[in-house]
Parts: sequence; structure tokens; C-alpha cells
Amino acid sequence: MRFFMVLLSAGIAFCTPHGALAADPPLRILCFGAHPDDCEIQAGGTAALWAARGHKVKFVSLTNGDIGHWKEAGGPLARRRKAEVVAAAATLGIVTEVLDHHDGELLPTLEVRKQVTRLIREWNADLVISHRPNDYHPDHRYSGILVQDAAYMVTVPNFCPDTPVLKKNPVFFYFQDRFQKPNAFKPDVVVDVEPVFEKKLMALLGMTSQFAEGGANGGPELFTADPEQQKQRLQQVRTAFTQRQRSIAEMYRGDLKRWYGEERGSRIQLAEAFELCEYGSQPTPAELRRLFPFHTPE
Repeated sequence: MRFFMVLLSAGIAFCTPHGALAADPPLRILCFGAHPDDCEIQAGGTAALWAARGHKVKFVSLTNGDIGHWKEAGGPLARRRKAEVVAAAATLGIVTEVLDHHDGELLPTLEVRKQVTRLIREWNADLVISHRPNDYHPDHRYSGILVQDAAYMVTVPNFCPDTPVLKKNPVFFYFQDRFQKPNAFKPDVVVDVEPVFEKKLMALLGMTSQFAEGGANGGPELFTADPEQQKQRLQQVRTAFTQRQRSIAEMYRGDLKRWYGEERGSRIQLAEAFELCEYGSQPTPAELRRLFPFHTPE
């Protein structure tokens, strides 16, 4: 891990109840996912933690998800998936936007790079998170490339001159994944999401098209009107996401101990993890702690 938690200097006393410096303005965080559920899966817990502390979080889906179901497709599915992420955003306490690019057809074009650049500038982002550019899904890979390509251009005045340029480059991070080639994910920040995990689950369980019904790889066996079968399916989804966050906590146990201290870090069961991108601003340990203001030992 390249950055470690640093303790606030003794004598800094003007703090909010959550421990953030009272003088600090709210952070502005922008997450780009390829589809209407990616950000919620990868960063829903951390987003809820930020939002609870008064920080401003926006999720953007670069495609409309219009082929992400085994039975439905096209405009009706795109509208359904947008409604699902709008409801999820309300649960998490954030805002959301879905761009109208076809699912499965996202390309790293100049047009989309400009869209991403404008969105980062308009949000005046302090922190931007997206996929790594090595991933099983082409939309995920190209989302990562598009955000990387915007990581410098957001500071260039004559690129997209219709949108005010950022005077300071944001810090860019990647979502966690398990792909090994050409390089494996290495966390720089690991966040305890246990305090908000029920909120994250509620946001995800509300995305019926993707989880209860199985999304693009589901089938008729999941499409049931029987209340008992629906209940069982939702429990399966709940269990799967619990295991997902638990596996992240176990994989990065040493990082959790460094962030939260030996005692608390050894007890955390559910986590999300992020890797610093070498593009954009490179935070000091103190800046990193300001961007992720959750890491306090007990």
C-alpha cells in the first residue's frame, strides 16, 4: 500500500461530529460506471459514507444498459434501468445520470471523451473513480480509458472551451477487480462499509432487472410471480453481495489494519477497495485521508 493513514496533528480541534475539519468544504466525488449498476456495486457503500458526512457524490453510467436483460431490451429496458438507479441514488443519498450510449457499443471516441471531460468539470470533482482498463467487458475497459483520457484534458483550457476548465486536476482512482493481466489490482484505500451495508443492499436489491431477474445472463427460471420464490431469490442476492464484500475485507486485511488500526482492522467484515491512478493529481497521505475521511481506529 502506497499511502498510510496519518493522524491529525494534536491541537486541531474544530471538528464536525463525524471528524472532518469544520473548515473543509464538502468533497465532490464523481464515479463513472459502464452500466446502470456498476458504480452502485463497486462504490455504493463508500458513496453512502461520503453522503452521510455531507459530501457530494454523483454516479454516471456511460451506457443506458439497453441490452442488460435476458428478455427485455431497447428503450423500455433503458428506461427501467434508469428508474432503478434513480431509486438507488435516493437510497444512498447521492445523485445519478445515465448517458444515452448503447450497452455493449461504448467506444473511446473523441465525442465521448469530451462528454466525460465536461462532466468532470461541471461537477468540479475532487475525486473521480472508474473501472480499470483491463476488464472482461469492453464497456468497462473503454470506460476506464475514457476517464484516463480525460484525466489531463480537464485542465486544458482550449479542450472543450465551452465548459470552464478545472484549475486543479482531480485525484483519479479505480474500482476493485480481480483481473491479473497485464497487472493485478493493488489497493491504496480500503473502506469499512459495514455501517452502511444495509443501505447499499437496499439500493442493489431495488435493481430488480439486474439481480432478482439475473440481468443479461438470467433466464425464465428467475422470472417468477410467486412471492415465496421471489423472497428466496432476494435472499440469494443478499448472500452473494455479502460474500463479495466479505471477500474484499479478507483479501485486504493487512490494508484494513493499516487504515483503521490493528484492533478495528482485524474485525471489519465488509469492505470496498480502490486503487490510485497514476494520472491526475497525486495525493499526499494527509490529502488521501481528507478524500476518504472514514479511517479512525477505535
